[in-house]
Amino acid sequence: MNKVVSHRHWTRRQALWLLAGASSSIGLHACTQDRPRSTTSITSLTFGSTPWIGCAPLYIAQEKGFFQEEGLEIRLNDFSSSFEAIPAFAAGQLQGIAPMTTPDAVTLASQGTDYRVIGVMDTSSGADAFLARNSISNIQAFKGKRVAVQEGGVGHFFLLQVLAEAGLSGSDVEIVNIAPDAAAAAYQSGNVDIAYTFSPFLEQADIAQTDGRIIYDTSKMPTAIADLYLVSPDLTQEQPQVAEGFLRGIFKGLDFLQTQQAEALEIVGKVLRITPDEVEAQLKGVRLPNLQTNLEMLGNPQSELYLLSAVNAVAIFLKAQNQIKTVPDLAEAIDLQFLQALENS
Repeated sequence: MNKVVSHRHWTRRQALWLLAGASSSIGLHACTQDRPRSTTSITSLTFGSTPWIGCAPLYIAQEKGFFQEEGLEIRLNDFSSSFEAIPAFAAGQLQGIAPMTTPDAVTLASQGTDYRVIGVMDTSSGADAFLARNSISNIQAFKGKRVAVQEGGVGHFFLLQVLAEAGLSGSDVEIVNIAPDAAAAAYQSGNVDIAYTFSPFLEQADIAQTDGRIIYDTSKMPTAIADLYLVSPDLTQEQPQVAEGFLRGIFKGLDFLQTQQAEALEIVGKVLRITPDEVEAQLKGVRLPNLQTNLEMLGNPQSELYLLSAVNAVAIFLKAQNQIKTVPDLAEAIDLQFLQALENS
């Protein structure tokens, strides 16, 4: 597995600033304002993360101190995609990944790495997309073209699905193997005619490159990509209260987004370096499930929202495309106990 981002390790947020013509760096830390630091011990967790609009509840929980209320300090190590966080997680350097896309979760399981899915962050409904020049009239016109997408990552999976829907295959296009943030920059600068990326880079590149548009997004294939809260089995077995506290903080963040929208949009905008209005617009491209919807998605096989059905379809598709060698049994990876504990608390 090749890491597209090498020693420079450009994060998605850094690439966003590059697109905007800025150069800077910032760290994400839990806000301690307005709340005295607890005298009890604080448990620190390190997550591999990706600056992404679906992380809004997580960012809010950090800023408002909701994790600290649970005795937690959440540290986010930025990667350009969840695909790139896989080696660090497999090596035990991360306690979790948030977000972890469903295709990347399938890939991780197929490699034999054990993990637990404790919740669903979001489902993409327009926030992941392909940008294409105006000369490319439809998906069939992708044939013979260069497409900027990270090989083996969620965008590659999405591309294969979109091509298959149009009667094409992966061999019909030339893959330019770069991460989604870099793909947006390459498209914006005119180096490629087609690129896969996601919010907030999607909107930035679409506005900046006038000779082009969003040609296909996940609103046309809403079951293609979901993002998960994924943690190590050691965490769930040895520190179950920590996993429960993490999810409680997430749902507090989601509630704050829904009830204190103006402040919430400001918080998320500062993290992603976009305006509150842009945050509000980009949130329309994802669905953020609450506690009850999470339980339905992960625990109700009779529901049309049941995520495992879609994930198994992803695994079968990836196996057919020779992207994985075996179809893993993902049912064992889902751990409902923490969502159930929150429901009963």
